[in-house]
Amino acid sequence: MKSRIGFLFVCMILLTKPGLSQSQTVGLFLNTPASYDGYTLFSPMNYVKSYLINNAGSKVHTWTSAETPALSTYLLDNGNLLRTEKLENNYFVSGGSGGRIKILNWDSRVVWNYIYSSDSYQLHHDARMLPNGNILMIAWEKKSASEAIAAGRNPSLLLENELWPDHLIEVKPTDSISGTIVWQWRVWDHVIQDFDSSKQNYGVVKDHPELINLNFFGLPGGPADWNHVNAVDYNQSLDQILISSNAFKEIWIIDHSTTTAQAAGHTGGKSGRGGDILYRWGNPRAYKKGTTADQKLFGVHDAKWIKAVHRGGGNIIMFNNGQGRTGGNYSSIEEIKPPVDSTGKYSLSASGFYGPDQTVWTYTAQPPKSLFAQNISGATRMANGNTLICDGPKGTFFEVDPNDSLVWKYISPVTSTGAIIQYQQMSLEANIVYNISRYPSDFPGFAGKDLKPTGPIELYPSGVERGENQLALNYGLSQNYPNPFNPSTTLSYSLPTDSRVKIEIFNLLGQQIAELANGEQSAGWHRLEWNVSGAASGIFIYRMTAVPTNDPHKRFVQAKKMMLLR
Repeated sequence: MKSRIGFLFVCMILLTKPGLSQSQTVGLFLNTPASYDGYTLFSPMNYVKSYLINNAGSKVHTWTSAETPALSTYLLDNGNLLRTEKLENNYFVSGGSGGRIKILNWDSRVVWNYIYSSDSYQLHHDARMLPNGNILMIAWEKKSASEAIAAGRNPSLLLENELWPDHLIEVKPTDSISGTIVWQWRVWDHVIQDFDSSKQNYGVVKDHPELINLNFFGLPGGPADWNHVNAVDYNQSLDQILISSNAFKEIWIIDHSTTTAQAAGHTGGKSGRGGDILYRWGNPRAYKKGTTADQKLFGVHDAKWIKAVHRGGGNIIMFNNGQGRTGGNYSSIEEIKPPVDSTGKYSLSASGFYGPDQTVWTYTAQPPKSLFAQNISGATRMANGNTLICDGPKGTFFEVDPNDSLVWKYISPVTSTGAIIQYQQMSLEANIVYNISRYPSDFPGFAGKDLKPTGPIELYPSGVERGENQLALNYGLSQNYPNPFNPSTTLSYSLPTDSRVKIEIFNLLGQQIAELANGEQSAGWHRLEWNVSGAASGIFIYRMTAVPTNDPHKRFVQAKKMMLLR
């Protein structure tokens, strides 16, 4: 019997909170044994806190800062929190604008507070801790209209009268507020244009995929935020950096083994080293190759390498926003295997642009248009092969297994004013979240830390209490049945007689198959029984609701799962 029970637990989907209440708006909606066990970190874009929750949707830790994120946050191996944050800057006003990097300890004390912000440069979007303890950051640098035109920019594309090409800086912390820039890479050092032969950087764009077309723009109107790089990742074994450009609809890989001077130089893209782009994918039209049919990305966020020990190790995974996609707007997750050899050199396809032509794995919702995040968002491959996805504009996190089955779902209950009340409707994008991460229970940063669950983040209406053991704690609930059980078992529930009691039983489709209410009263208790002789084996969810007769405005709710074996 034990082996059969174990098999059923592995092979059957166990729902802890199915769609039993149409009024639920936030919090945990689904948690199955197939989900990767760990703790999920998220930072609401409109609020000053970062949260760590377990798979059951219970808060285990919170960090509080003075500013909202801009936009990523990550846990470090020592348990500290790396957090990008907004700093007021009237010169750079665009999505993802930041200016500050903070590192907070477990108690939210600031241990590093680095500012890189002025009228000529500004941090934005993302940052990564490198293995050497330095921090890699994305930033804009301002170029005036005259500088841009002298470099070969078409004046008609300077609608904002300036240009903000991106650059990367690697900062070595020196004290609690300072750091030294030890390495830098700039888009501006690697541009090409075929608009004006009398200006700098003139050349044949399609012959130089290693360079960046100064007159390409993918965002409407040709804004100053020309590249809109939004994510950065690092591959230690290759010593290479991956960035995603939302405006170009591409991912780019560059070399990190260079000095800053070498990073500013050109190699013709042939050596696999130097400052030029080593590899790019998603939109060959950005370097005047291919056709509309060859475009793979339609906005992109959160590109990263999959860890070597995970399914697809060494591949690249990214969130394809899908804005303007042929056939209609919908989002997808793309996993590709880049054409790289053991030396870190990438090869062009026979068509003259970078492949692959096909993805290794693509996730789309069913129907596809039911997942459409036109901005932000992300995806991460986890150790058990599942993929954790963030639908950023809707503040919705979900996890799918390798067969694309949904195994976990959670909706952020936090807006600009903090946690909202369960059942409360939110305005569009009120609970927006840029991206999320999940850390296993043996993550080094958790060593010696208190991860005791403290209940859901969301609040509940006055008089309503909810929780795994809420009825038992408040009503002395006793459950007289084994679990798993079999048809010869008669289920019985004992509840106080000073209440109106209802028990609803549902199958995995959320269909109610039985309802018990105010059963036989004996010795001060209700006794409700469900004879399961006619029920098929499987997983069932029961929901109990108790309303005290002396306080009809208060109610206790509990949902649990049970297994029937035959």
